[in-house]
Amino acid sequence: MPAEVYRSHWRPACEERAFMLHAVGIGSQVVPNGELWSLVVLQEHAMAAVTHLRGYDRENPPQRRMLARPEQIHPHAWVGPAVYVLVMVAVAWLAGHRTFAENWLAAGVLDTMSVRGGEVWRTVTALTLHFDVAHLLSNLGFGAFFGWLASQLLGPGVAFGGAVAAATLANALNSTIQPANHVSAGASTVVFAMLGLLAAYAWRRRADSGERWAYRWAPLIAGVFLLGFTGVGGENTDVLAHLTGFAVGGVAGWWLGRLSRIPGPRIQWLAGAAALTGIVAAWWAALMPGA
Repeated sequence: MPAEVYRSHWRPACEERAFMLHAVGIGSQVVPNGELWSLVVLQEHAMAAVTHLRGYDRENPPQRRMLARPEQIHPHAWVGPAVYVLVMVAVAWLAGHRTFAENWLAAGVLDTMSVRGGEVWRTVTALTLHFDVAHLLSNLGFGAFFGWLASQLLGPGVAFGGAVAAATLANALNSTIQPANHVSAGASTVVFAMLGLLAAYAWRRRADSGERWAYRWAPLIAGVFLLGFTGVGGENTDVLAHLTGFAVGGVAGWWLGRLSRIPGPRIQWLAGAAALTGIVAAWWAALMPGA
């Protein structure tokens, strides 16, 4: 008459113990038991099998799997995308009306030669300029969407402050690599910095979860796929700006993913205010160089 000495939802766990019992001379068999698996032995060997199994479990305690903590959703995530859209539309309106009697496009585009000559504010101002309405609308849509997702996880101030900082650094890097006559503009560098930040943050948070590699790497793989799908097409696309934005944003996301919790309201306000102040200061330097 067979006797059950172990059961589990996971068949390999039963097979592992069956192999151990076989090593000490006790025959056993793994059989299905509804939704479970049972390890059974002959009745006369049951007591000895249980003793060996208890010893085995003491010597091989189950490893605790560090499951990923559920992410807290920031309650004011909508603020980040709203401010982003407001800034982009405001700059477009002011530039279109030549406010202060200035050519905003000429003063603020990422002109590689001018940046190398010391006009470093262009690495910021170029992020808010667009060559046409279609360019603006595209970046408004993608930026608001990715920004909303990132703001839910990181908070609006940290998400957009981090993205603006990463995009500024990406533009600076771009201006050292591109030819001297290269000119570019657009919030797409911010958009792809946001995408990189979001992908790397989610990947880093899952890195120690103990889950399968496909689950852990899915955010980063999805981010790279979206970069390839949306960031390398079009005749006038600045591919290098997209790549550097994604890469620098990814570094920022990886670093932020190490934090134990979402930064509090004070940090959110400081990060958001720093980003807005940086944009205003850069435009002041661009439009009022002698002030």
